[in-house]
Amino acid sequence: MDRGQPSLEPQAKGPSMIAPVRAVLRLRRRVCVLRKRRLLQLGTEPDAGTGVLGSSGSSRILRADLDQPKFFTFDSLTELSSRTPRKRRRRSRVVLYPETSRKYRPRTERQSRAQRCLLLLVAIVGFQVLNAIENLDDNAQRYDLDGLEKALRRSVFGQPAAVGRIMALLRDYLATHVHSHPLLLALHGPSGVGKSHVGRLLARHFHDVLEDGALVLQYHARHHCPEQRPVQECRKELAQRVADVVAQAEAEEKTPLLVLDEAELLPPALLDELHGLLQPQRSHHFHNAIYVLLSGVGGLEITHFVLQNASRMLPPHRHSAGSTLTEVSQAEEELHSSLRELLAREHPLWHSAAIVPFLLLDKPDVVNCFREEMAGEGFFPEQELAEHLAEQLSYYHVAGHEFAITGCKQVVAKVNLLQQKPAHAGH
Repeated sequence: MDRGQPSLEPQAKGPSMIAPVRAVLRLRRRVCVLRKRRLLQLGTEPDAGTGVLGSSGSSRILRADLDQPKFFTFDSLTELSSRTPRKRRRRSRVVLYPETSRKYRPRTERQSRAQRCLLLLVAIVGFQVLNAIENLDDNAQRYDLDGLEKALRRSVFGQPAAVGRIMALLRDYLATHVHSHPLLLALHGPSGVGKSHVGRLLARHFHDVLEDGALVLQYHARHHCPEQRPVQECRKELAQRVADVVAQAEAEEKTPLLVLDEAELLPPALLDELHGLLQPQRSHHFHNAIYVLLSGVGGLEITHFVLQNASRMLPPHRHSAGSTLTEVSQAEEELHSSLRELLAREHPLWHSAAIVPFLLLDKPDVVNCFREEMAGEGFFPEQELAEHLAEQLSYYHVAGHEFAITGCKQVVAKVNLLQQKPAHAGH
């Protein structure tokens, strides 16, 4: 063939196209063989004690596995099975500052207008609360309740529980001038135990602290509404007097005191009128008042209760030693419940009343009554003479106690007889 003419036979392809394909096939076969060997090793590990698998069995397994397509990965089976999804870590938002600058929070983040308004609101509320507390103290100091308590404990004998309850109710009610309902105190007990004496002491104290006798009303059933007087006339008079007192007290911003003695003698029409004055539908100036009802209703029940529970609630020398607080509280709860049931049947007026029972007086309490009356009449309060006068009274003798049947009712009459017998008084 001449060099100048081209050859008509097709030229064979060079190794540049076939060699890479063969290399890829060899690598693929090599990888498959390696993977099958690894699988065989993993499969024969539990049977290591029985020997290595036969060549015929391994050849069949290799031939079967070569026919199936496989995919190459760089992870082993153990790594694939043990991999667990990882939780995404929250990126912390850290404010990075240049090293050359000062590290401080911006002014807008450190102080805000809302914070200033909140602090101002707290200051205003605190000032109002402080001012309200000062006003409460001023209102309570106006009535000198500490002096009233000292006077009651000094002049009322044998009734420490009753005096304590009265003062607690007065302190709670007189802590403020604005009220939603009036205070109704119902003092109940037998004759001569000090109910009328407490009423006189309260009226005298309020007359002094209020500096106006018109704001203290004392109403006696026998004197202001005798039997021969028409009941409707008494009712109108009582309503008018109460309205005048509360109206004047409202104008002066004070709390009046209305004492009604011998309330058990009041006709039902007057009790209905008092009950109507206590209703919330009345004008607001009727709510700012203190009513004190002195009554002997329940005196027989109180007497029986004291005599039956003398050994439990009133041990000997009660005025000096006293009884345990638990026994006294239990006895007072029983007595209050029985009195409330009894008074509720009398009239609905006592449903809204704070009942204060007055117990029987022991003989040492009667002796103190004699000494107090003797000192008031100008006699020397001699202990022996007071005991001699107290021996002339009648007593209930129960569990080592001597309870006066008439209390201190006859003390005044006995002391008045001393003025007619100066020789006996000298003894």
